[in-house]
Amino acid sequence: MVIFRPVVREDLQDILALSARVGVGMTSLPHDEARLASKIARSIDTFNQTLPRSDQGFLFVLEDTETQKVFGVSAIEVAVGLSEPFYNFRLQRTVKASKELGIYKNLDVLSLSYDHTGHSELCTLFLDPDYQKHRYGQLLSKARFLFMASFRDAFSHSLFAELRGVVDEQDQSPFWDALGKHFFDIPFADADRLTGIGKKTFIAELMPSYPIYTLLLPEAAQAVIGKVHPNTAPARAILEKEGFRWRGSVDIFDAGPVIEANMDDVRIIKESQLCSVEQLPNFYAQSYLICNTHFSQFRAVLAEGELTQPHLDALLLDDDHPVRIAPLSPREAVV
Repeated sequence: MVIFRPVVREDLQDILALSARVGVGMTSLPHDEARLASKIARSIDTFNQTLPRSDQGFLFVLEDTETQKVFGVSAIEVAVGLSEPFYNFRLQRTVKASKELGIYKNLDVLSLSYDHTGHSELCTLFLDPDYQKHRYGQLLSKARFLFMASFRDAFSHSLFAELRGVVDEQDQSPFWDALGKHFFDIPFADADRLTGIGKKTFIAELMPSYPIYTLLLPEAAQAVIGKVHPNTAPARAILEKEGFRWRGSVDIFDAGPVIEANMDDVRIIKESQLCSVEQLPNFYAQSYLICNTHFSQFRAVLAEGELTQPHLDALLLDDDHPVRIAPLSPREAVV
């Protein structure tokens, strides 16, 4: 049985092993044992409701209960930018025209932005490549929405995910090489590592504050604006099928897209139903997600057809406890 649950301290070594496989560009899962231990402790404190909203973040894992191995992680930041600025570039269209010369040009510019301040962020999604089967990636990503649906007041109405941008096999970013390195004078991997361990002040100190015309960047840099790393393409597809859209924000380092949605527009949240075990809708052979509605003991599983006793046991259900259920995919509507 595979379950989606909150992280515990005993998961540290498994998560550290996962972080070693991530590579450059995923700043929220650094290969740093002390930093990961701090993230785990922060999540536990968030579940215990001992932190202010500005510091809250939930970290979840996928566990194979037979091997007791954690093979995936995902997270939700409750409200970014409240304790320190959350930076991104906003891609905007501007017009330059001269009637005298008969010239009219549409130009794209990148402007430093704080648009997502206070919004909830979906982040830290990573699945062990050896487990990329059986729809585990969808469980790891979408179970977070069932948690949000059950505890709406804990989150912002506005959601976003900052996706990893294009980095080559040598860990070089075309966008960073064209822009960031001229202001920071450090390799992309070093800048990525510094943000991953929480050192972000240098961004405000060194990043250009004026709009940047994209046509002044090399073609290789222009080509990756709003594009994702190949390994991140499945995560983007999952979120876009749930209603997320790219509206022009990109990461300031690698220009990966920041995709956004309103909570009420997320497909799986809209289609989720709260009911007792006896009142479960009949999904026949469809795949669906089901979770309990415990806060600190949250559990979610992926099921198909009839809900079995092992599912009920994994969800820590008793006779009076309700469940939340939703079709796994948009095409699988409730019968």
